[in-house]
Amino acid sequence: MPAGKWKARQAPRRRFGGSLTAVALALSLATFLIPGAVPAKESMSRATRIDLIRGLVKEIGVTKVALPRGKKGIRVSSQGTLDKVKANAELRMNGVAVTPGMPVEITKITFKSDAIVFEINHGGKRGKKWYQRIEVGVGTTTRPVVTDTNPSIVNGSWITLTFPGKVPDVSVQQVKQALGAVLDFERHSPTVLYNPSVPPQIKEAIKNHQVIVGMDRDAVLSAKGPPDRKVREVREGVEQEDWIYGLPPHVLFVKFDSDSVTEVKQY
Repeated sequence: MPAGKWKARQAPRRRFGGSLTAVALALSLATFLIPGAVPAKESMSRATRIDLIRGLVKEIGVTKVALPRGKKGIRVSSQGTLDKVKANAELRMNGVAVTPGMPVEITKITFKSDAIVFEINHGGKRGKKWYQRIEVGVGTTTRPVVTDTNPSIVNGSWITLTFPGKVPDVSVQQVKQALGAVLDFERHSPTVLYNPSVPPQIKEAIKNHQVIVGMDRDAVLSAKGPPDRKVREVREGVEQEDWIYGLPPHVLFVKFDSDSVTEVKQY
């Protein structure tokens, strides 16, 4: 075949390949130049996950909406919009676990491809601890070592933060802003909640989620969230109340005289 004809037939292939390269380059530039555009394969890095766990696990917030019992909880978009339809359906089906205005604690974070799931107050499913399954007795008669006196009480739930695609790298502050429709974190920042007259040791205890003598009820709620149980009585004309966190073998007892913590015991 003559050399001229061979070159004529190959020319369209070179032009076609060039057009594909131009299209690919244009799409790549569009991804970086269009505001808000996120590459399809972008996902959260390991470093970001570590930062979110460090910055949000054990963080205290105040609920703005009711949180339901059950395994699903509520869903909030990355734009901060609560899915009210699904939330109301969960509340009707499973009941209320946490009422609005209650301090809660983020106890666990689970990362999914298109969502971040926050466990609130150890979650909405109530399960037995290992020591609650131990029974002792003689012959065929046995009884549990630890009796669960409130089997129906569930104070936990879930909040799922959803994204339109894969979860990108986000900061702790961005997550708090997205969850702002359902949780108020600012009210329980010591620099916002307390005035300068509050002793520094109490502010430091709240930051570390600890309870110390001298705190009032609001400070304890900021540090530890709502108790699992309360025992109230009047002794020598003074109203005293015990707040109990956890179950054996790890229990925290907080004793109030009026509105002040007078004793803290950790077992």
